[in-house]
Amino acid sequence: MSMTILYTVLTLSLLGAVAALVLYQVAQRFKVFEDPRIDLVEAELPAANCGGCGYAGCRNFAETLVKSDSFDGLFCPVGGNDTMARIAAVLGREAVAKEARVAVLRCNGTCEFRPRTNVYDGTKSCAIASAIYSGETGCTYGCLGFGDCVTACTFDALHMDEKTGLPVVEDDKCTACGACVKACPRNLFELRKKWKGNKKIYVACSNEEKGGVARKNCTVACIGCGKCFKVCPYDAIVMKNNLAFIDSDKCKLCRKCVAECPTGSIIEIGFPPKKEKTAEETASVSN
Repeated sequence: MSMTILYTVLTLSLLGAVAALVLYQVAQRFKVFEDPRIDLVEAELPAANCGGCGYAGCRNFAETLVKSDSFDGLFCPVGGNDTMARIAAVLGREAVAKEARVAVLRCNGTCEFRPRTNVYDGTKSCAIASAIYSGETGCTYGCLGFGDCVTACTFDALHMDEKTGLPVVEDDKCTACGACVKACPRNLFELRKKWKGNKKIYVACSNEEKGGVARKNCTVACIGCGKCFKVCPYDAIVMKNNLAFIDSDKCKLCRKCVAECPTGSIIEIGFPPKKEKTAEETASVSN
C-alpha cells in the first residue's frame, strides 16, 4: 500500500515537472517583449487619458511614441510643449514646439439674437435632440444648449451660461483636448490658435443658409456678404457655403474684418475698445 502511494506521488510529481517545463517553453516562445522606455514615457504624460492625442489613453500614446521614428503628427495637447520636450529627452529625439490652441464656440445665437419659436420637451441631450429635432429656434445650425460639451470636458473648462443659454470656454483651463469638438453634434467647436491675453477674432456663426434666411433666424448670423474677405490683407478669410471662416494660423488680429462685418457675426475678444476719432481727426483724414 505504501509503495502504491509512493509511486503515485512520484508519477504526479513527474507529470507536474513535465507540465511546468512545457509551460515554460510555451511562455518563452510566445513572450511579448515590452520596451522599458514605454514606462518612462508614460510617466512624463499627464495621465489625463482624455484622448486629445488621438489615442486610447496615455499608455497607448506612450507605446506609439516609443515605436515611432519621429514625433510627426504626435502631440499631447494637455501636457503641451514642455511634456513633449521631456519625452524627446527620454527617447533621444527632437520635439518641434507647437502653438497652443484653445476651443471656441462658433455660435453667438443667444436668446437676444435668436428667439425661441418652440420648446423642446425631450431628453436634455444635444446628441439625442439633434437626431430627432431641428431646435428651439429657426436656426438649425446653432447651439442646442443642453451641455453635452460641458459633460465631455474633464478639465472643468466649460460651463453653461444661464443668461445666454450657450456654453462658455474658460481659456485658462482649456487644454485643447478636443473633447468638446467630438461631443458637439453640430460641429460648433473649433480649436483655434491661442494668442497672448486670450485675444480672439473669429466668425461666431455656422449657419450655411443664404443671407436673408440666416439673418431672419438670427440677427447676428453671417450672411456671406464677403466684405470681411475683401478687406483682409493676410488672406486669412475664406468664403464657403454662404459662410465666412477666419484661419487663425493666418490671422494677424488686425481687426479690419470686425469693422466691416454688417451683422456683428465676427467676434473680437481681449482687445481694448477702439478710440473713436474726433471731428478734427476725421476732417484731417478727409482733407
